[in-house]
This record gives sequence, C-alpha cells and structure tokens, in this order.
Amino acid sequence: MRDFFRFSKTGFGLAAAGLLMMGFGIYRGEVSVVFEKAVNICMECIGIG
Repeated sequence: MRDFFRFSKTGFGLAAAGLLMMGFGIYRGEVSVVFEKAVNICMECIGIG
C-alpha cells in the first residue's frame, strides 16, 4: 500500500509543468478559442454546421 502513495519527482515535475502551461493558456485567453473550435467540430459531426 505504501508504494501506491509514493510518487516520483519526474511525475510531480510534469504535473507542475502542465499546470503552469494551463495557467498560461488561460492568462492568454485561449479558453474561448479552444471552446469555439470544439463547438465547430461537434456541429460538423452532427451535420448542422
């Protein structure tokens, strides 16, 4: 059970880097761009757009 809760420094570093990149994307306003692209893809799949 102890091995289950043990984490590596590499995994922690990758998670921290991912969170930093997500924060930077939110800061730049990329959320609306990604949401708009996701809506367009869904509309194309359904056949509406």
